[in-house]
Amino acid sequence: MVVGGDAAGMSAASQARRRRRSPADLSIVAFERGRFTSYSACGIPYWVGGLVDDRDDLVAREPAVFRDEFAIDVRTRHEVVGIDLDRREVVAVALDEGRREVREPFDQLVYAAGAVPRQPRWAREGVHGVFGVQTLDDGDALHAWLLRDPAPRHAVVVGGGYIGVEMAEAMINRGLTVTLVERGPQPMSTVDPDMGAMVADALRSLGIDVRTGAAVKGLERRDGTVTAVVTDAGTVPADVVVLGLGVRPNTALAAAAGLPLGPTGGIRVDLRMRVVGVDGVWAVGDCVECVHRVSGQPVHIALGTHANKQGRVAGINIGGGYATFPGVIGTAVTRVCDLEVARTGLLSREADAAGYAFVTATVESTNRAGYFPGADPMTVKLLAERGTGRLLGAQIVGRSEAAKRIDALAVALWNGMTVEDMVGLDLGYAPPYAPVWDPVLIAARKAVDALGVG
Repeated sequence: MVVGGDAAGMSAASQARRRRRSPADLSIVAFERGRFTSYSACGIPYWVGGLVDDRDDLVAREPAVFRDEFAIDVRTRHEVVGIDLDRREVVAVALDEGRREVREPFDQLVYAAGAVPRQPRWAREGVHGVFGVQTLDDGDALHAWLLRDPAPRHAVVVGGGYIGVEMAEAMINRGLTVTLVERGPQPMSTVDPDMGAMVADALRSLGIDVRTGAAVKGLERRDGTVTAVVTDAGTVPADVVVLGLGVRPNTALAAAAGLPLGPTGGIRVDLRMRVVGVDGVWAVGDCVECVHRVSGQPVHIALGTHANKQGRVAGINIGGGYATFPGVIGTAVTRVCDLEVARTGLLSREADAAGYAFVTATVESTNRAGYFPGADPMTVKLLAERGTGRLLGAQIVGRSEAAKRIDALAVALWNGMTVEDMVGLDLGYAPPYAPVWDPVLIAARKAVDALGVG
């Protein structure tokens, strides 16, 4: 029994089916509250903004494919409302059938309910024109609102994280005037503030009114529809409001069933994605917490990369194989206009909170040889532990070919390399692709200097 039909849940179901092919040997039922399965939620801003033409391009596998090719009984528009661990039973309601109740027994349960957008009180008051963007159904609702007549002219995006900055750009691409309201000192709190300031500059260059250090107090409305957003720094007209305040694990149902939650609010699982202390129950995706390989602390990081891997691990184990999920280091990338933003490992505040003594090294270089056409600036920032020199984290902000350089840093971080080790890395060089000293190597060399090594 699978609760949730997106990346994590359907990865688990598919992997289990690949190992136990006969439905007589293993029957699989998947409940999904929305209309879609296995889609790219990360692609929603690009569809809303017009870079992706067709919503269905974001769907990797439709429910019919799972039913016909995988013999998985996918039931869309079915919301699970209860889990009875004593009776080994799931209770769902058919949303398109007058909330008809459905009860299904299970031997193995995969909880893959994902995450839900963080919503302050003012966003939960039922005002029309206010949208979270977590599921493809959410994206569908926002897209439809933008096509209404008269068309919205003013958009306010609340929160400057990944979704916030991507949705702000999407609104600009649709011709709206856009204000981004961020409580913190800079947008993109997933990088250090000095790096986030570059993101703010890029947003402003698009014509987005970026208001930092501002908190939303409430909404103004007319006939139940939003007309303005009230902040402690003034009131902003709004025909549509998009929430970019991050997400939290969708665990209300799990908690009601007695599944254990960790300090992040995510479900506690072991290395094989089994729910700790609950026999025959697994949890995967954005609803779980996992271990950060650098800090050793529990974290909740909602990314499709983790969800797919965790679902695969659970499915292999359910199907009779053996697999483990090794943890995360928080690698992520995004793009704002032509500015690319990437991070891996710990930020400065996270390294402080974990108790590390560390140095930072920030360098400015170019993505290609300086004389080669198309050479663009790039800033790389590294954190290295005092004493050991071990890489703790890295951030990159730049233009063409900047973000994917984070992968080399992620590999170094994953394998516990020191910045001194990294100076000697044999990275690829040719003028169209890198300077003779790649920005990654220059940053490592500067970190070595900061540590007083060599």
